[in-house]
This record gives sequence, structure tokens and C-alpha cells, in this order.
Amino acid sequence: MAEILTHAQIWAALDALGDRYGLTPSGLARKAGLDPTTFNRSKRQTADGHLRWPSTESIAKVLQATGAGLDEFMALVASKGAKPMRSSRPLIGLAQAGVGGFFDDAGFATGAGWEEIDVLADADEHSYALEISGDSMAPLYRDGDIVIVSPSAPVRRGDRVVVKTTSGEILAKELKRQTAKTVELKSFNPDFPDRVLPKEEVSWMARILWASQ
Repeated sequence: MAEILTHAQIWAALDALGDRYGLTPSGLARKAGLDPTTFNRSKRQTADGHLRWPSTESIAKVLQATGAGLDEFMALVASKGAKPMRSSRPLIGLAQAGVGGFFDDAGFATGAGWEEIDVLADADEHSYALEISGDSMAPLYRDGDIVIVSPSAPVRRGDRVVVKTTSGEILAKELKRQTAKTVELKSFNPDFPDRVLPKEEVSWMARILWASQ
């Protein structure tokens, strides 16, 4: 028999997602462009005990605003919103990442010069953290935000990714399309152009798992 999702599971997952991104329920609602009281605990049940559920539209807006994936949210739902343990991961600035010596040919962290940051343990063992600099990824990622990247996670169309070119350029964009010859990348910031890279110019591509904002 399929497991039935409960009212408590959904709300606990939203709370855990907010915690993950350092946001209160009202902060999460504001970031998603919703009324600040949308996710308040007082609104989750009426005075006569009727349960109020978050709408699919509001959940979709939260995922878009935080950069979280649906699989990330559903993992929190499955765990009934439990907060995962934390562990340490390598950290480097995105601008610095283009310098040689920090990654192997497959995009795995290597060498010295990395700092350390505490992240949630559901980031896999090969993941690492990159600190965003500049406004080329605004409004999704802003200067100072931390993204957790995994070179071992499968990459699909629509995923947010970090790409390193053979010339040493580091790009953080959305994977729009991938063919046998090219990789098409969509920019987060409309002021910056989309990119189409020949496959031979892509050194590696790693998926952005989540962001701490």
C-alpha cells in the first residue's frame, strides 16, 4: 500500500527547507514572493480544527526562489521534515575556482588551498562548496551565497550546474540542452547571455545540489 502524505509531513518539510536556507517561515514566504504570513504556524489550522495545506503553487514558488530541487524537497517530506546531521565540506570562492590545481579532470575537489564549511550531510561525500561572487547569477544566487556542488550527481536538463571550460572559465548556469556536440546553458541573470559550448571545450560539469542563502 502506498504511503499517504500527511499534513504534518508537508509542513515539517517546508520548515526544514527554510532551516536549510537560513530562513524563518515568514522569511521563506517573502523570498518566494508570497504574503509573509503564508507559512505561519497559526495559519496551518483553523480555529475549528480544520487543516490548511500549503498549495502546490506556493511550494513551486519556494523551490524556484531557493533554488532547491523537487527531489530535495521530497527527501525532506519522506523523512517527515527531520533535520539531517551536518558535516564538513571543502570551500572555495567561485572566482578562485578557475585557477588550476583545485579540481581533477572530472571536477572532483583536489589539492590544497581549500577552506572548510559545515553543510548538511545529505550532500554526498564528493560534494564541495563554492562561494558566489558578483551579480552574474542574480537574482537566484547573489554575492556571498554558498552553493553545494556534486561532480558525482547525475545531471539532467533543467538542473543548475557549474561548468569548467578547457580555457579555465567557471560558469554557474542552468543546463538547457545537451547534445552529442554541444552543451547549451541558460543564464540566471537576463543581463548575461546564454552560452552554447562545443562539447570538446567542456572540461567538466557538476550539479548544484542546493544553496545556503
